[in-house]
Amino acid sequence: MDDLCHAALRADDRSYFSLLKKEVHARALAAGFSERRTGEVDIVVAELLSNLAKHAEGGQLLVKSIHDGDRPGIELIALDQGPGMTDVGRMMADGMSTKNTLGHGLGSMKRLSDLLQVYSQKDWGTLTLARLFNEKPPTHPMPPVEIRALVLPKPGETECGDSFFCRQDEDFIRLFLGDGLGHGPEAALAVQAAGAAFLECPSNDPVAIIRHVHAEVRKTRGLVGTAALFDRRTKLWQLCGVGNIATRLLSGGVSKNYMSYNGIIGHNLPRTLNAHAVPGEKGQHLVLCSDGIRSRWDLLRHPTLLRYDGSLLAAALYKDFGRMTDDMSVLCCKLNS
Repeated sequence: MDDLCHAALRADDRSYFSLLKKEVHARALAAGFSERRTGEVDIVVAELLSNLAKHAEGGQLLVKSIHDGDRPGIELIALDQGPGMTDVGRMMADGMSTKNTLGHGLGSMKRLSDLLQVYSQKDWGTLTLARLFNEKPPTHPMPPVEIRALVLPKPGETECGDSFFCRQDEDFIRLFLGDGLGHGPEAALAVQAAGAAFLECPSNDPVAIIRHVHAEVRKTRGLVGTAALFDRRTKLWQLCGVGNIATRLLSGGVSKNYMSYNGIIGHNLPRTLNAHAVPGEKGQHLVLCSDGIRSRWDLLRHPTLLRYDGSLLAAALYKDFGRMTDDMSVLCCKLNS
C-alpha cells in the first residue's frame, strides 16, 4: 500500500545528511527492497543531497513509498530555491559540471532510477523527481489517466488532516480530496472516516457521494472535500465540493475554477447540491488543492510544467504556494487520451 503522505525532510544543513540517508535507507528496506537495490537508492539520495548542497545551499527532500502492481517502490522529490538551470538536457550528460566535479551525478541517477525528471528555471530553483522500484516494472503504454498526489502534514505534526482517495473501474474514475477541520489527530480521524465512506459508496453521482460521506462522519469534527468523477465512456467530468477545496481544470492554455458550496461535511450541508458537468479532453489536467495551498496559485511562470509528471506539478505548487501553517495537499489527474 502506498504511503498516505510524503515525508518532508529538511536538507539545508550538511550535518543532517547522514540522518536523511539513513531515513530513506530504512524506508526502502521496510518497503521490501533488496540489499542491492537499497544500495542504489542510497546512491540516488546521496546525489540528490549533494546537488542541494553544492548548487542551492539546501532545500527539501520529499519521500514516499509507492507501488507498481506488487512491486514496491520509493518516490523522491528534491526541491530547492537555487539559481536553477537554463539547459537541463545539457546538464544530464555525463561530464557536465558547473562546480569542477566529474559531472556524473544526474547521469548516474538517471541510470539507477526507473523514472527521473528534472524541472528547473533560472532564478527559481529546481525540482528533481526520482522513482525507483525493487524490480524494474514492465514497460507500460502511456496510461489513459495519470493520477498523482502530494500530501504533507503541517510542519511539526506527525499526523495529517488532509488526504485523497481514488477508486477506479473500467467505466469510472472516482476521486475525493478531503481536509479535516484544523490539523493533527482529530483532523486525521475525520478525513480517514470520510475516505472510508467514499470508498464504500456505490454511487457514481458526486452529489450522492458527498451526502453519503456527510452522513457517515457526523461523529467527527467534520471536513471540507470535493468529489470528482470521470466517465470514461462519455468523457465527462462531474464535480461537487463543499468548503474551501480549490478545484481547477487546465486545458488548452485555459484555466477555469469551479466553485464549491459553503458548509462543513459532517455538520452542515446546503439543502441543494448540484454537480458541475464538464467535458473532458486529451491533455486536460484536473487539480484539487486544500487551503494549505494558497488559492490564488497560477502556473504562468511554468508554461511547460504540464508536460512533466504530475508529481512535479504538485511539487511546484507546494514550493511556490504552500502556506506551511496547515496541512497541505495537491491532487492532479491528467487525461492522456
